[in-house]
Amino acid sequence: MPSVLVHAPDDPVTLSPQAVKRLLERGDGDAALLYLALLRRRGGVPPRSLAGELRWDKGRIEAAEASLRDLGLIAPQSPPPEPADEPPSYQQGEVAGKLEESADFRRLTAEVERKLGKRLTTADLSALLGLYDYLGLPSDVIYLLVCHCAERTAARFGPGRKPTLRQIEREGYAWARRGIDTQAAAAGYLRDYARKREAVPAYMRALRLGERPPVREEESYLLQWLEWGFSPEAAALAYEKTVLKCHEFKWSYCNGILRRWHEAGLHAVEEIEAGDKRPAPAPPGAPAGGGAGNAWMRKYIQQRRKEP
Repeated sequence: MPSVLVHAPDDPVTLSPQAVKRLLERGDGDAALLYLALLRRRGGVPPRSLAGELRWDKGRIEAAEASLRDLGLIAPQSPPPEPADEPPSYQQGEVAGKLEESADFRRLTAEVERKLGKRLTTADLSALLGLYDYLGLPSDVIYLLVCHCAERTAARFGPGRKPTLRQIEREGYAWARRGIDTQAAAAGYLRDYARKREAVPAYMRALRLGERPPVREEESYLLQWLEWGFSPEAAALAYEKTVLKCHEFKWSYCNGILRRWHEAGLHAVEEIEAGDKRPAPAPPGAPAGGGAGNAWMRKYIQQRRKEP
């Protein structure tokens, strides 16, 4: 009997008999389709990056990915990678290929160019493709990321200033590590970020830094203190202790003070002040009870005073 298959001229995609057996026994059509899509890309992309190609929503592709992990057909999930000194770089042909084959990526590129007010270079497109293809962030999440970075840059440096794709890429890695990979998660993060940003000026005043906006590293410290639950008044106490010790304000030293308070469970000003007033523990071998232990010293001093 002649073959009923129509063979395409492209390179074949090969499934092992064991993989076919597992997929058939599972009976999960979405898992099988996702596995075929991954084989077509030779397993070189994260499964979630194929959502646009398969026209699936987040829930559907996550379920198919979980099935493949249960079947042992893809590797256990690992945390998103840290930004590398040399981030993934795509050649011009790879970028052009993605633009040609993916309408979703073409739309994203056009929207990002419109938002940043410039034509993206090959290096820019490589960074954007890394977020889309390497990290597997959906296009709507990437666009919210770009808008967030643009607003933050304008607030810090003035209207008209735009972020670079390298800056957007770094923030994208941070989002991926936090698990911000859906529109709902991104919207929730941005609401929380806006709330914290409104509190930042009060912290800058508490640190005697005036009304200027914080630079990126300063903002990181302030947002961390907010996350720990410290008020501007608590930050002011840490500022005073920092200046007393260092004779100038040092962010790292102040952060160390607040970290110790946080680890000790002291956050409110009243808790911090009460904690600072607690008597220090007696050194090893010292007599218990300060009054009784020092009685001999008082007696000795009194005797010396009576001597002629």
